[in-house]
Amino acid sequence: MPNARFDLGLLIRRPEVGAFIGLAFVFGFFAFFGNANFVLPIGAASYLNVAANLGIVALPVGLLMIAGELDISIGAMIPAGAMTVAIVSGHYGAPIVVGIGASLLLGFVIGLINGILTIRTGVPSLIVTLGTLFAVQGLVLGVSVALTGSTSVPLSAPDWIKTVFGSYVANSFQVTIFWWLAFVVMCFFVLHMSRYGNWIFAMGGDRESARNVGIPTERLTVALFATSSMSASFVGMCQTILYSSAQVSGGMSYIFNSIVTVVVGGVLLTGGFGSVVGIFFGTLTFAVVSQGIYFTQFDANWASLIIGVLLLLAVLTNNTFRKMALSYSPKKGRTS
Repeated sequence: MPNARFDLGLLIRRPEVGAFIGLAFVFGFFAFFGNANFVLPIGAASYLNVAANLGIVALPVGLLMIAGELDISIGAMIPAGAMTVAIVSGHYGAPIVVGIGASLLLGFVIGLINGILTIRTGVPSLIVTLGTLFAVQGLVLGVSVALTGSTSVPLSAPDWIKTVFGSYVANSFQVTIFWWLAFVVMCFFVLHMSRYGNWIFAMGGDRESARNVGIPTERLTVALFATSSMSASFVGMCQTILYSSAQVSGGMSYIFNSIVTVVVGGVLLTGGFGSVVGIFFGTLTFAVVSQGIYFTQFDANWASLIIGVLLLLAVLTNNTFRKMALSYSPKKGRTS
């Protein structure tokens, strides 16, 4: 019978292993060089709050990248979602649930446009979403000034809405952390425990072959783009409720940050490889690096260099493990 034993080679085939090692490395770096607050709740809150908002956006972006697509319009959808709820419920005084619904609906519509244009025109999704990025930016600015005469709109949300979408737990942790964790569980089920996950991986591996075997590639592509845009709108809406104000600017950093997060998490830019757990670790890695620098005594002028080097090391670590996984051939079990 086969000789059952632990196989390290099988472990490193997992796309999240390199991401976890990268996270452990950067966390250990700042735990060693940072002050005591880094490992205390106040330090955890600083990077978990960043990770939650970035993670909600990065998860659907990661799923799109696994499917071989890319969405950079998220940079405009965050302020679009924020301004929509602020204008509808702040400026015009509509019930807050109407404003929230309008914000998510806008994200859904822009996602549909991205998906439909991508599959109907054959233009790469990078170019399509670049176009919608600028279009939505201009639309949000023009509509905001036309309707409110300002690029900043206040919003006073009811207490129960702030408790659910825009409040702090224990005075430090944003409630969006719980939304992020719930989203991680949902995406994990979809990608790793349902047929849709197999379809997503198949699309990223060979879209034409996936279509030939009956996978509804077009509908799934549209659904992924809709989820991406709605997630970005959701983050913008939550930020508006938390800070009681919306701005037409902001959100552009999420484009770069989410892609870096997903790549650090082990997802291939060419598609067909990755995991939700890896994206989760990648999000934490980016958040720890971006916030951990402020707990050290390093000169702030060198902050960008240190952040860049640490992220590069994390990506290289992940890439090394990915190459080991792709070249690994399991040994045949010995029989007795």
